[in-house]
Amino acid sequence: QVSLVESGGGLVQPGGSLRLSCAGSGTVFGIYTMGWYRRAPGKEREMVATMTETGSTNYADSVKGRFTISRENANDTVFLQMDNLRPEDTAVYYCHADGSGSWMLPPQEYYYWGQGIQVTVSA
Repeated sequence: QVSLVESGGGLVQPGGSLRLSCAGSGTVFGIYTMGWYRRAPGKEREMVATMTETGSTNYADSVKGRFTISRENANDTVFLQMDNLRPEDTAVYYCHADGSGSWMLPPQEYYYWGQGIQVTVSA
């Protein structure tokens, strides 16, 4: 069974840091674009950061210069280092795997989501 499991969330003061981890299992995530999304209270889910299998990254404007995505393909793990956190970063953060760019995968194996983890930035 394929799964993505997030860890590392919690409560942090403004200006603080957190590092989220996402451990994948059940398939080879090295061929997937991995990413982090978030949903703040009362808002729609939005992309935070993504990294392709070749290492190309994309960030939301709101987190550029503060968040860094990285991955360890050997361990099917992706990370999100979050620095200088702000109250508006408070949200449930989701790990996402997108394999739609791979010719090796059937459509039913394109997309996977983690269950989400709470990040709260508050004094």
